Amino acid sequence: MKSATITQQPRIDDSFIDEAKIDGILARASNPDKEHVLEVIEKAKEMKGLSMEETAVLLQARDPELDEILFKTARSVKEHIYGKRLVLFAPLYISNYCINNCRYCAFRKDNTELTRRALNRDEVREETEILLQEGHKRLLLVFGEHPQKSTMEYIGESIESVYAARDGESCIRRVNVNAAPMTVDEFRELKSFGIGTFQSFQETYHRETYKVMHPSGPKSDYNWRVTAMDRAFEGGIDDMGIGLLFGLYDIRWEVLALLAHCHHLEERLGVGPHTISVPRLEPALNAPAANNPPYLVDDETFKRVVAIIRLAVPYTGMILTTRETAETRNEVFRLGVSQISAGSRTYPGAYKEHKEHLPKVEQFTIHDTRPLDEIIGELCADGFVPSFCTACYRLGRTGHDFMSLAKPGEIQNFCLPNALLTLREYLVDYASPRTRELGEKVIKEKLRDVNKRLQAKAEGRLARIENGEHDLYF
Repeated sequence: MKSATITQQPRIDDSFIDEAKIDGILARASNPDKEHVLEVIEKAKEMKGLSMEETAVLLQARDPELDEILFKTARSVKEHIYGKRLVLFAPLYISNYCINNCRYCAFRKDNTELTRRALNRDEVREETEILLQEGHKRLLLVFGEHPQKSTMEYIGESIESVYAARDGESCIRRVNVNAAPMTVDEFRELKSFGIGTFQSFQETYHRETYKVMHPSGPKSDYNWRVTAMDRAFEGGIDDMGIGLLFGLYDIRWEVLALLAHCHHLEERLGVGPHTISVPRLEPALNAPAANNPPYLVDDETFKRVVAIIRLAVPYTGMILTTRETAETRNEVFRLGVSQISAGSRTYPGAYKEHKEHLPKVEQFTIHDTRPLDEIIGELCADGFVPSFCTACYRLGRTGHDFMSLAKPGEIQNFCLPNALLTLREYLVDYASPRTRELGEKVIKEKLRDVNKRLQAKAEGRLARIENGEHDLYF
């Protein structure tokens, strides 16, 4: 990708992030009374989403009694739509060369202490094989923004290497990509590589803060980044992941801007984002904003915001990474999270290195360093259904087609049996004895909840997996 192409592209209006409107909504919703808050929570139970004005009421209500009602409602909505499923993936960092200078990121251009690396095809395959041996089936490939080190050709070769990797019968079934915003033609090329979701975070929607946090490089162009999903959709990618970096600006303001972005995509493209990510700032080498967050988000606020986002956009997946501690993750799983990273490392070559914390090369500090098997075992013990399902991507159930099934609740007819099939496959191929025992209990219990029309077929396919077959789905 060449940064020069940015100036040659037609611009998309970014006035959908209306700062004066957001300021006004927050001002009008300040100090909401209890009755108003309860009215909004009651409406959220209908699972039709919330307006920016309604969301602002929840964001500014600080009452422990109301928080308990908020959390209870978020848990109920989350379970009604997603059940007990949690989809797992691992990030695979391909390159940490970057020409941007983001003040919160260790990969920033001015960080001369960072050890730079771009994996070659053999190294990408080797990292993928290690992840396959752990049991992963879904990867998020992460590329720094660099005109020579992260070209479209390099991205395509890396994706090809991932898909070519094998561990016996196991392979990576879906590659998602986190990379710099592209032109429409580049997005079209990216789509041809066989990706699932394209992920790009605005980090902060507040323009002045954005300017301070991104002093140089292509990422300093606010408009180019905030309209990336419009171009991705035009390029044929209808599965889009957006997100915020919690701690750069007032989180109440940022959440309303995030909703404005979601509403813009729904109105202009007919479909909103498939996922929203909710990372908090964590320490990083020579990254001043990461090491001293301007707007620190404490644990209680973080939990509230996750719950509020779940109620505001009930059918949009929410991703939680290993930035958080195991304890925090376990708490917020129930409040709205539908996808989690597991066994993660945040630098190129990390899985071969097999070290949890290397400040000289990693993008940021991670706190949940548990291996995949331990996480799956604990999820099963807590009654969750760990899932590696990729069926919707492979059958074309993405974008509008996915939402047309999700909103009436029909997608659950596929999601639960597919989750059980992928869990059984993991248990047979990779699980420790303890995790195998816990997982089989979950399968036995949750099989009762599978749609009666599919139950016999699901039982048959589970038996086929036990006998050595792989990659069965509805």
